Amino acid sequence: MDIRAANERDAAAVARLVVQLGYPLTPEGAQQRVINLGKDPDEALYVAVVESRVVGLIQVSRTEALEYDPRAEIRALVVDEEHRGGGVGKALVARAEAWARERGLPVMRVRSNVKREQTRIFYERHGYAVTKTQNVFDKKL
Repeated sequence: MDIRAANERDAAAVARLVVQLGYPLTPEGAQQRVINLGKDPDEALYVAVVESRVVGLIQVSRTEALEYDPRAEIRALVVDEEHRGGGVGKALVARAEAWARERGLPVMRVRSNVKREQTRIFYERHGYAVTKTQNVFDKKL
């Protein structure tokens, strides 16, 4: 398995994986997002490649706000359904954590919907602890 930065040529695979995560995304939309993320030094998008096929991705960001010091946050992690349980997710998280350490960010945060019980188990197994529950509010503009 190879973990590398995503590029435009990965757009179709990125779209396929994001759809598996439960969010609609076209290859064209994925291509533009990959390009935009690649231009931002506070963002990283990595893919896991097995036998020339993208089988997982992770997006990690540097975040900062008035109420907390700068930290890293996993914004998306998904492994292809056919490759789950084989260490791909663990390798992607390790790469994101290395990215954060390289930038001197002392904390890694990840948010997950409470209905994703397997996700909670995965992160707890890798040293993460639930520190907060919250409501999320959206308003269409």
